[in-house]
Amino acid sequence: MVAGCGAWPGSSGAGGWKAAVEVQASQLGYRNWIVIAESSFPAHSRPGTRQVNSYQPIPVVLDEVLKTLERTEHVRPQIYVTRELRAVENDFAPGIDSYRGELDSALHGYEVTELDQDSLLTLVQDAQRSFDVLVIRTTSALPYSSVFMELKPGYWDGDSEQRLRQRLEQERREKLASP
Repeated sequence: MVAGCGAWPGSSGAGGWKAAVEVQASQLGYRNWIVIAESSFPAHSRPGTRQVNSYQPIPVVLDEVLKTLERTEHVRPQIYVTRELRAVENDFAPGIDSYRGELDSALHGYEVTELDQDSLLTLVQDAQRSFDVLVIRTTSALPYSSVFMELKPGYWDGDSEQRLRQRLEQERREKLASP
């Protein structure tokens, strides 16, 4: 494992990023993050943060990352985009309208949560304190276009967790109620 913001082994060159993502996806787990970053996204220096240069635009990288994650059983992504992305106008950021369409196609039908960029950056910084973050730098140069993924267990969803907690609470109450 490489600490800090160094490039991941095998990530050099135009196609090496796919192999690096494949390796990372097999090692990342619950509460880890993947950021598919636009070209000006800041490099992070915290241990546990890895950076891969993709030399591709965000929609191409997103499509490949989701395909990779779909082949794993242990994690699934919770996808976030910036709330600001919806409001950026093509007059000020030429290409943003076509980018939004390409992004929608690359999402593989996943539901997306919108949060302010500052909130997303705070979540990633908080995660970096204890968990690994993979930053995949792209060639996309559009404001607020980065895509953030928080990894969740692939074999256990929120509904299952809620039912488990309800059952445990019911058992606790029954135990307290018995003489």
